[in-house]
Amino acid sequence: MSTTKKITLLLVLALLGFVLYTFISTGFFRTIENRFDGETLLEIPITGAEDITVSREDSFAVVSATSRMQFPAAEQEKGGLYYMELKSGNFVLTHLTADLEKAFAPHGISMFKRDSVYTIAVVNHMLEEHSIEVFTLIGKKLTHIRTERSSKLISPNDIVLIDENRFYVTNDHGNAHGFGRLLEDYGNLAISNVLYFDGQQFSEAADGISFANGINIDAERNLVFVASPRRFLIKVYEKAEDHSLTFIEDIPCGTGVDNIEFDADGNLWVGCHPNLLRFTAYAKGKKETAPSEILKIKYRGKGDYSVESIYTNDGSQASASSVAAPFDNLIFLGTVKDNKMLILERAK
Repeated sequence: MSTTKKITLLLVLALLGFVLYTFISTGFFRTIENRFDGETLLEIPITGAEDITVSREDSFAVVSATSRMQFPAAEQEKGGLYYMELKSGNFVLTHLTADLEKAFAPHGISMFKRDSVYTIAVVNHMLEEHSIEVFTLIGKKLTHIRTERSSKLISPNDIVLIDENRFYVTNDHGNAHGFGRLLEDYGNLAISNVLYFDGQQFSEAADGISFANGINIDAERNLVFVASPRRFLIKVYEKAEDHSLTFIEDIPCGTGVDNIEFDADGNLWVGCHPNLLRFTAYAKGKKETAPSEILKIKYRGKGDYSVESIYTNDGSQASASSVAAPFDNLIFLGTVKDNKMLILERAK
């Protein structure tokens, strides 16, 4: 065999290996069955309820929703934040940002309470830029306080508040667009990061992450959890007093982990995408559905954790689940672009 033929054969084999690796590493061959030990309590009409966070203390949820009918967006989308009271069991949505006079397509959200005032921070995607929008919430009165901008916000995804002024935010890509971004998606490059905002400026807190997505903080244990869906991992960091992050370990999850919420016992609840290629096709409008999954993770310390799949669906009930916010025996399941969110009730 000539040298040219050998080189050609090696290139073909390398390409086939890369394609096979992409299929395996994105969950393409996984079979998804419809499974949940409980029942669907309600379907709430709302489009693109991508992130949901719950106040257990005051029994309400805030929902971040945007239509996301096309990815990437071809025109400015009008999204909103919604308040849902949880005590009565009526689960009525109140649009909090109906009068907001600026382009607003919210993504990840976070809440922090001091006294009777909640600070809410939201990742906002506009056609010309990305920003962080900060609000105060008193009762059902939402007031826009300020906008934070930075060239470091390359592709912000999710956010977690430390207090009224400081927060962490994930960039899910290291490239804003173009071939570099494509390489990240399909080449599984780990070049996204977590930023820290100290109230005045942004700095990098953690790097070397493949598609840094959902983020949340366990303040009692000074732990920060970051979802890396492209690697099927939850990454665990220790937060120092200066808010720097030190990597502890990865939690393998076997699915494309997205937003992270906590229950009353400190367990992580994660909305997931078990087939990332199908999710990508769905997000681009090429497929009508994408499978969903909910994980519950008990993290007891380094090397001591358990991962439990609570819910799986082939997309017929819920497509592309992005968040699973627990409240007592309920789970509020949000999705990337479905026209509904689900309220699931676990079996007792």
